Amino acid sequence: MKKTKSLYHGHRFPAVVISCAVRWYFRFSLSLRDIEELLLERGVVVTYETIRCWCDKFGAGFSRRARAVRRKPGSTWHLDEMFVTLQGEPYLLWRAVDEHGAELDVLVQKRRDKAAAKRFFLRVLRSNPVPRRIVTDQLRSYRAAKADIPELAQVKHVFVKAAARVNNRAENSHQPTRRRERHMCGFRDARRTQAFLSCFGPIRQHFALPRHQMNAAMSSRHTQETPRRLAWLDRGC
Repeated sequence: MKKTKSLYHGHRFPAVVISCAVRWYFRFSLSLRDIEELLLERGVVVTYETIRCWCDKFGAGFSRRARAVRRKPGSTWHLDEMFVTLQGEPYLLWRAVDEHGAELDVLVQKRRDKAAAKRFFLRVLRSNPVPRRIVTDQLRSYRAAKADIPELAQVKHVFVKAAARVNNRAENSHQPTRRRERHMCGFRDARRTQAFLSCFGPIRQHFALPRHQMNAAMSSRHTQETPRRLAWLDRGC
């Protein structure tokens, strides 16, 4: 049986350096130049443009493996959309999370109508089982799109009040994206924003520590497990 080559084959730097740089970029609010400086302090001389290429090449694969090792998605979908400005024009970032806060999918779209909602429903269904309940705000596009999809037509639909800074699962799921958007001084291109956010959510959640549920001893133990978690992402490369 012919052995497939590693995705890292042909790269000048070892896999552990590349995967560490990619993990830092998607897990923490660090710029490419920040990561370049952190690697330089560790004796690794690499340009930020090379790090950008690493993130573009390996980010999607890391995201897929992070999704594969997490627990099964919950039976409730929380859907919401937020406005982002790309090159001076408003876009909608649609996001779906389950009742545990795990991100199911994101999609950048120009409109907020029935067709856009249906497109997002179908995208989430491609990688997740049919839910028992869907929770959305009172945007009528959700109701109309859901009725057009046979798998979702009979699923219970719960509406919550749509208001800024409401403390609910869907609104809270936007907070990491908003923080990263401010740190990056805004997103720019729709295609690159979609690619970045599709990787950002799963990788960030895979390595994030639930500090509000942990004491110092538990936090230390989780930190020691980071190499094993990183090995899960490298597996198959």
